[in-house]
Amino acid sequence: MPPERRSRAKPERRTGSRPNRKVPMKPDKKAGAGPGGPPRKAAYSSQLNRQTLEEDKPAVERCLEELVFGDVADNEDALLRRLRGPRVQVQEDSGDSEVENEAKNNFPSQKKPVWVDEEDEDEEMVDMMNNRFRKDMMKNAGENKLSKNELQKRLKEEFQHAMGGVPAWVETNKRKTSSDDESEEDEDDLLQRTGNFISTSTSLPKGILKMKNCLHANAERPTTARISSVQFHPCAQVVMVAALDNSISLFQVDGKTNPKIQSIYLEKFPIFKARFSANGEEVLATSTHSRVLYVYDMLAGKLIPVHQVRGLKEKIVRNFEVSSDGSFLLINGVAGYFHLLSMKTKELISSMKVNGRIAASTFSSDSKKVYASSADGEVYVWDVNSRKCLNRFVDEGSLYGLSIATSRNGQYVACGSNCGVVNIYSQDSCLQETNPKPIKAIMNLVTGVSSLTFNPTTEILAMASEKMKEAVRLVHLPSCTVFSNFPVFKQKNISLAHTMDFSPRSGYFALGNEKGRALLYRLHHYSDF
Repeated sequence: MPPERRSRAKPERRTGSRPNRKVPMKPDKKAGAGPGGPPRKAAYSSQLNRQTLEEDKPAVERCLEELVFGDVADNEDALLRRLRGPRVQVQEDSGDSEVENEAKNNFPSQKKPVWVDEEDEDEEMVDMMNNRFRKDMMKNAGENKLSKNELQKRLKEEFQHAMGGVPAWVETNKRKTSSDDESEEDEDDLLQRTGNFISTSTSLPKGILKMKNCLHANAERPTTARISSVQFHPCAQVVMVAALDNSISLFQVDGKTNPKIQSIYLEKFPIFKARFSANGEEVLATSTHSRVLYVYDMLAGKLIPVHQVRGLKEKIVRNFEVSSDGSFLLINGVAGYFHLLSMKTKELISSMKVNGRIAASTFSSDSKKVYASSADGEVYVWDVNSRKCLNRFVDEGSLYGLSIATSRNGQYVACGSNCGVVNIYSQDSCLQETNPKPIKAIMNLVTGVSSLTFNPTTEILAMASEKMKEAVRLVHLPSCTVFSNFPVFKQKNISLAHTMDFSPRSGYFALGNEKGRALLYRLHHYSDF
C-alpha cells in the first residue's frame, strides 16, 4: 500500500462551547490490523460512550462538573486511578482537629519589645500626706509614700476591720468556685434518697429570753454624758453611739472588746439624735438647741452642715425619722407641724399639720404612710405621695401621746402614752377603723413611755421610760406577754434608758442610759448579727 494512504489525517478541532475538547478521529478500517488494534478499539468505544453521556447532560450539570473535577474527559481516568489506588492508613484523632493543629503550628511566636522604658517598670507611689484619711493607715511616721499594691492592701484591711471580718458573700463565692464537683455529688446524693429537706423555722418562745450581758459598746471611748442615740449599722457589724458631749462614735461589734472605729466631734453641738441613712453611707445628726442638720458622708469622710432648709421656718430642729427606703426625711416641728424632706437633696417637699402638738412620728414599713401621734392622744395616718390624711383615731385610754412605732412586717402599730400604757394595734385596723381596738394593752410601766422599737423579725417589742430606773421591758409577739427575766432587778445596771435598738438580724440589743454607757446584750435565739 502506498505510504500516503497509511498516514492518518490530522484531527480537526470542534468549535462551540468546548473549544479545547478533542474530537475522536474517524477510524481507519485497517487500523486494527496491527498488534495494537483491539485496545485502541476499546478505548475509542469507551470515549464515544462518554461523549454521548456528556451530550445528554444538562448544561448546568456539565458546568458544575467542570468546576469541581476540571475537564472530565482528561481527568476521569486519573480520578478513577486515585480511587483504586492503595488505601491510606488514618491515625486516630488526638483530640485536636486538623484546622486547630495547623493554626497552632502557624501561630506566630510572641515578639520581644524593641524598647522598654525603665520608668514604666517602676511601681507608682502614692503620697499619704496629701489626704488626711490616708494618714490613719500609716503604721509609722516614716511611711510618707506607699505603692498602689500596698495601699490597696491597707484599704482592704480597713474594710475588713470595719465590716467585722471578711464579708459572707466573699466566702460564699470562694466556696462556690472551689467546690463545683462537690456540689454535683451533693445533687446526685439528693436525687438518690428521700426525706424532709426543708427545715422548719423555730419561732421565739415566750416566757424567758436567753440573753447574755456583753461589754458595753462604747467601752473604748467612755463618757459621762447622757447617751442620746444608739443605732446599729444596716449593713455592717457596727454600732453608732451619740452623746451630749458633742461626739458620734462608731464601734465594731464583737461582744468582747468592741473596738472603736472612728469618732466625730461637733463643736458646741450636743447631739440630740443621730441616725444612719437607709443605705448606711451617711450619718444625720441634730442638736438640742440648733436648727442645723449635720450630714456626715462616711465614704468621702466629709461633714456637711445643712444650715437652712428652704421653706422650713423651724427655729430648732431636733426629732426626725428616716424612711426605710431611703427616700424621705421626716422632721417634727412646733404647733403640730411635721415636714417631709427629700433625703437626697435635703429640700422641703411638703408640710403637714395635726391638732395640738406633735409628740412623735414614724414611717410605715413600706415608707408609703406616716403615723403621727399628737399630744391630745390622737393618731393621724397620712399618705406620703398625696400628703392627705387617710385616717384619724383616738389611742384608747391615752390622754397624752409620747411615742409611736411600726413593725417591719407591716403588722403592728404600738402607741405609748404618758401613763405608761402601750397599746398594740393591727395596722389594718388603724387604716380602716375610726375607733380601732388594741390587740393588747401592756401596762408593765408606770411612767411615760419615751421609747418604742420592734426587732427586725417582729418577735420582740422593746419599750422604755426615761423617768424611772430599770424601766425597760421586752414584749414577746404575737403572744403580747412580757419576758420575765429582763431586766435583772438585782443587778440594776440599766438605770435610765433613753434610746434602744436591735441589730439587723436581732442578734444584739443595745440601749443607752444617762451615765454614758451603751449597754449591749447578746440574744442567743438569733445566730446572726
